[in-house]
Amino acid sequence: MDNSSSVTEFLLLGFSSLGELQLVLFAVFLCLYLIILSGNMTIISVIFLDRSLHTPMYFFLGILSTSEIFYTIVILPKMLINLLSVLRTISFLSCATQMFFFLGFAVTNCLLLGVMGYDRYAAICQPLHYPILMSWRVCGLLAETCIVSGFLISLVGTSLVFILPFCGSNKVNHYFCDISPVIRLACADTYINELVIFICGVLVLVVPLISICISYGFIVRTILRIPSAEGKRKAFSTCASHLIVVIVHYGCASFVYIWQRQAGDGDLYYYHPTVEPHGIQPPEQRCAASHSESDWKDWVFS
Repeated sequence: MDNSSSVTEFLLLGFSSLGELQLVLFAVFLCLYLIILSGNMTIISVIFLDRSLHTPMYFFLGILSTSEIFYTIVILPKMLINLLSVLRTISFLSCATQMFFFLGFAVTNCLLLGVMGYDRYAAICQPLHYPILMSWRVCGLLAETCIVSGFLISLVGTSLVFILPFCGSNKVNHYFCDISPVIRLACADTYINELVIFICGVLVLVVPLISICISYGFIVRTILRIPSAEGKRKAFSTCASHLIVVIVHYGCASFVYIWQRQAGDGDLYYYHPTVEPHGIQPPEQRCAASHSESDWKDWVFS
C-alpha cells in the first residue's frame, strides 16, 4: 500500500439516501444474516456428527458452508452497523482487509464448486476408481489448493487496488469495500490495474464453470447409458444439489454485477449471500458416496 496516500479513511455511501427505510433494511438484513449463519452452521454440524456423511462430497460441502459463513461475516456486520449509524467511515487498512477477505472467500467458493463438479464426475463416470481419485489425501490437497489459490488471487487483486494513490474523494458508492467502487477513487491511471483484475476475475469465474460444464457433459452421457429409469433417477439425484448451488451462485453473481454496471453510482446495491441449498440428502441419495465401489455400481446400474 502507498503510505503517501492522503486518504486515511473511506465513507461508505450505500443505502445512505434511503432515510427511514434503513431501519426496515436493518431488520431484513439482520434476519438474513442469522438465517445464513444458522443454516450453514447446521449443515456443518450435521456433517460432522453423522459418520455416514464423512464422504468427499460432504467434506467439500462442509468447507463451502464454512467459507460462506466467513464470507458473510466479512460484509454484513459492518453493513448492519452502518444502517444504524450517521458516521459510515472505514479506515484505509480496514477497507483493504475487508476487500482481501471478501475476495478470498468468494474466489475459494468458485474453486470449490469446480472441485465438487469433478467429484460428481468421478463418482458417476469412474465409480471403480472413485476411492483412488477422491481419496482423503486427494480431497485434502484439493481443498488446500482452493483456499490457498483463492487468497493468493485475492492478494493480487487487493494489492492492485491499494498500491494506487488515493488523494481525492473518499466516498465509496457501495456498502462495503468492493473493487470497482474503490478503484474509481484512485487519482492515477488505473487501466492496467483494472485490466489485470478483470482477467483474473474472468478466469476465476469461467475456468470453474467450464470445468463444471465438462464434468456434467460426461455425467449426462454416462447417465443416458444407464438402462433403467430408476437407475438414471438415482444417479442424477446425487448431482441435483450441486447443480442448484452452481445455478444460484453464478446466477446471483451475474445479476448483482450486471445490476451494478447498470446502476452506475447509485446508492442501492444488492448482496446475495446464500444458505447452501445442498441440504442433507436422505440415505438413498448418498449411496454413490458412501457405499463401496462394487455396491455403488450395482446400485446405479440396477
